[in-house]
Amino acid sequence: DMGRWGGNPLQPPTTPSPEPERSRRGGARSFWARCCGCCSCRNREDDDWGPQPSGSRATGSRNRGSSSWNRRPESRGSGVNAAGDGTIREGMLVVTGVDLLSSRSDQNRREHHTDEFEYDDLIVRRGQPFQLVLFLNRPYESSDRMALELLIGNNPEVGKGTHVIIPVGKGSSGGWKAHVTKASGQNLNLRVHTSPSAIIGKFQFTVRTRCEAGEFQLPLDPRNEIYILFNPWCPEDIVYVDHEDWRQEYVLNESGRIYYGTEAQIGERTWNYGQFDHGVLDACLYILDRRGMPYGGRGDPVSVSRVISAMVNSLDDNGVLIGNWSGDYSRGTNPSAWVGSVEILLSYLRTGYSVPYGQCWVFAGVTTTVLRCLGLATRTVTNFNSAHDTDTSLTMDIYFDENMKPLEHLNHDSVWNFHVWNDCWMKRPDLPSGFDGWQVVDATPQETSSGIFCCGPCSVESIKNGLVYMKYDTPFIFAEVNSDKVYWQRQDDGSFKIVYIEEKAIGTLIVTKAISSNMREDITHIYKHPEGSEAERKAVETAAAHGSKPNVYATRDSAEDVAMQVEAEDAVMGQDLTVSVVLTNRGSSRRTVKLHLYLSVTYYTGVTGSIFKESKKEVALAPGASDRVTMPVAYKEYRPHLVDQGAMLLNVSGHVKESGQVLAKQHTFRVRTPDLSLALLGAAVVGQECEVQIIFKNPLPITLTSVVFRLEGSGLQRPKVLNV
Repeated sequence: DMGRWGGNPLQPPTTPSPEPERSRRGGARSFWARCCGCCSCRNREDDDWGPQPSGSRATGSRNRGSSSWNRRPESRGSGVNAAGDGTIREGMLVVTGVDLLSSRSDQNRREHHTDEFEYDDLIVRRGQPFQLVLFLNRPYESSDRMALELLIGNNPEVGKGTHVIIPVGKGSSGGWKAHVTKASGQNLNLRVHTSPSAIIGKFQFTVRTRCEAGEFQLPLDPRNEIYILFNPWCPEDIVYVDHEDWRQEYVLNESGRIYYGTEAQIGERTWNYGQFDHGVLDACLYILDRRGMPYGGRGDPVSVSRVISAMVNSLDDNGVLIGNWSGDYSRGTNPSAWVGSVEILLSYLRTGYSVPYGQCWVFAGVTTTVLRCLGLATRTVTNFNSAHDTDTSLTMDIYFDENMKPLEHLNHDSVWNFHVWNDCWMKRPDLPSGFDGWQVVDATPQETSSGIFCCGPCSVESIKNGLVYMKYDTPFIFAEVNSDKVYWQRQDDGSFKIVYIEEKAIGTLIVTKAISSNMREDITHIYKHPEGSEAERKAVETAAAHGSKPNVYATRDSAEDVAMQVEAEDAVMGQDLTVSVVLTNRGSSRRTVKLHLYLSVTYYTGVTGSIFKESKKEVALAPGASDRVTMPVAYKEYRPHLVDQGAMLLNVSGHVKESGQVLAKQHTFRVRTPDLSLALLGAAVVGQECEVQIIFKNPLPITLTSVVFRLEGSGLQRPKVLNV
């Protein structure tokens, strides 16, 4: 749990510094003794092959009693044809240069699916071999010994995987190995295999050689740094995905769709993930640094995804985005104005300050960018009618007075019209078998987890079956998708009684962008069994039994012969609208229903404003009969109450005079805003400007002023603002 080491996340690590020399007499073994078995069998206190070279100490030699081979090589910005602190003895094997074959068109980048990154550095995925060429001062001989080294972090250690030693021609621990594929004159071609469990990040690279004439060490050079990422193409990597079309969509696709609104009125926004744009990869690694995440833990996708869920929001760790649901965005950017992640991440990398402002879809969009960039298959998921359980009861508790009017000061649980989070794909070796696959990660700060605002990774399979004792944060996410709404009515003595339980009101639809198209895919079935099925009811009751109100289902009343359905017509902002309640008597006796309708505006997070319109009706229903109660709502009535990303909340309650049955329902509906449309004017040609027409129709009876359009497109258009 990152909470154990999250104490001082504010400062990124400083520039790595060399390790101090360690005394050979103090028990430290030489580099060759540690990496090469044939050298470690020597019994001599100093295991030099020959006499100490005379004259000044060269890079290929050591002062007796100390080991320069346990020190990190010095960094050097100029050429790499010498060690920098001494002479090169005749006969030594000197590496005069390195070609990592790192250009975007080279074999390495294409085979590792990293050729889209706008970087000239070598970017590889772990568990998969890559090629490199060493340039030597003389031909390579069979008696020469050579080892490659990769180093990451402030104090690289072999035991922590932050100092990797790969003897050429010999196997190494954890799947690291290197062998010669071609020796041509003074050029040496190598094939390097990385471990499928390697740490991800940017490694420094060096080469050590040893022969009869002495030892040589290649100085560190920023041009030779290597990025290593997770590898969903490698079966040995625990992030492996066994579907190429999934990998194309969830790792390599730079654009997507994010859905919002209500289940009946779904809107969509395009999002530029831009995970391959220049600087984004460095921003993603900087996020891990800012959290203070130990390098030794960066090979574990469970830990990495959990840290990202904490760091994409700014609460308690000065992370990437500041959340703001107030409606006042004057000191930053309106969350609705963002159209991609690139500008946000580059701003955070450039300034080190949290970016204002984000809401759930922005947090999720940035999280998708970061996890895809690091090599995790990730998708952006929208849950409609998403519950926010504040008291760990695993039910949505709604309190009413004696007249079934909502008691807002008691209604701390809320139901968001929609909530956006992420699924990422990985095995879960930290859980029992059966919980691999999609894992929920949610960067929107709602409740703390182990004292920190983060959420996940949580197995979707554990959510589906109500196994809320599985880590991480399963109770909270289960409540979001499959809790019941429990309606409590205040009695004459001040106590509260359950009057109605609504079973199908939460997690009514869960969607994501479909693979290889811009269509919407319904993934509700992977999160929950069919509503009302025996398996679904078992999951709900299993979960609730571990909540703070385990006996909530023991007090249910029956006798429900009057059914109620709420409808709201599809309306565009600026139009009048009508809401309707349909009552049906399914019994064999006459029924009289006293009906109350309360209409208010709600933020998409479920926080409601004051009631601005209400209606009371009494309806008589003959056996088998239905009746419709309507309430018209004029634009001038709801206009003063509109909020950003808001919707209307209709609270309907009723009481059947003859049977005592209580009717209760909350219905949320959205007043739509018009869609933008884009039209390309003329042909689009590589290397030439092209014109795009933006069309937006103002539906309001007033003129819109201070209009801002924001544009960006991966590889096409850097973030840009147009004022109209």
